[in-house]
Amino acid sequence: MKIAVVTDSTAYLTKQQVEENDIKVIPIPVIIDNQVYQEGIDITSDEFYKKLKNSSSFPSTSQPSIGELIDFYEKLGDEGYEAVISIHLASTISGFVQTLQTVAAEVKNTRVIPFDSQITVMVMGNLVLAAAKMVKQGFDPDIIIKKLEQLRATTNEVFIVDDLQNLVRGGRLSNASAFIGSVLKIKPLLTFDRHSHKIVAFEKVRSMKKAIKRAEELFENDRQTIDYPLRLIVIHANDETAAIQWQTKLAEKYPAYPVDISYFGPVIGTHLGERAIALAWMEDIDKLL
Repeated sequence: MKIAVVTDSTAYLTKQQVEENDIKVIPIPVIIDNQVYQEGIDITSDEFYKKLKNSSSFPSTSQPSIGELIDFYEKLGDEGYEAVISIHLASTISGFVQTLQTVAAEVKNTRVIPFDSQITVMVMGNLVLAAAKMVKQGFDPDIIIKKLEQLRATTNEVFIVDDLQNLVRGGRLSNASAFIGSVLKIKPLLTFDRHSHKIVAFEKVRSMKKAIKRAEELFENDRQTIDYPLRLIVIHANDETAAIQWQTKLAEKYPAYPVDISYFGPVIGTHLGERAIALAWMEDIDKLL
C-alpha cells in the first residue's frame, strides 16, 4: 500500500530529513506588516527574527486555503497514494487539524487521515519521522496511527519565554491573567497541559538561570518514572549559543540519551517571541521500531 506522510512547516525538519524520508511539508503562512510569507519557503528563521525587531505591527499566522489543501491532497491521490497520514501542530493553537477534517471529507481519490500531534516544533517532527519509518516498514495506516498515539503520550516539555506578551496578544495562553503584570525578571514556565492540551503557565521562576534549572529538575523527576529510552530536544528562538550550552550540559549529565537542538521558526516564534527556550523529551524514535 502506497502511503504518504505529510506535516506542516512547524515540524522544523531539516531538508535532509524531508528528502530522505519522502515527507511532504505544507508551509504555514506568517504575516509581518501586511506581507504574507510562506514559512520555510520565502522566509527563514533568521530573516523572521530580524524583521520581528523592526516590524511596525504584531505578526500573525494564517492557514492555507481549503481549496489549496484539497488540490494538494488530490494531487497525492493522483500520484497513486492510497492513504495520507497528515500530522500537524496542536489543535489548541491552530485550527489546521479541524480544517483538515473538512478537507478529508472532500478528497475522494485517497484516504486523508489528519493526526493532531497535540504539540509542535521538533517534538512533532519526531512523530513525523516515526510515521515515515513505519511506512517504509510496511505498516498499515491504522497501526501507524495507533503507534503515533502511543508515542505522542510519551512527550513532555517545558517552555521558558523571555516575555509573555506575544502569547497573550495571540490568545494562545489559556491562563494568561494569572501571569500578566508579573515583576520584571520573572520567567514563567509553560507546557502543554496533558488533559486540555492547551499551553498553560504553571510556575513562576525568578531569572532565566533558575528557570533552566527548574526545567532540568522537572525532567529528572519525570525520568525517574520512565522505563523506556528517551530523547531530549533543546529548542531555541534565535539564541543558538544558549541552546548549545544547554545541550552540552545535558549531554554530559545524561550520556545515555541523545540531546538534539532545534529551533522555534517564524510561525511558533510569532507566539513565543525571541529568546524563548525549551526542553522537551520523549521516547527515542531511533529505538522505537
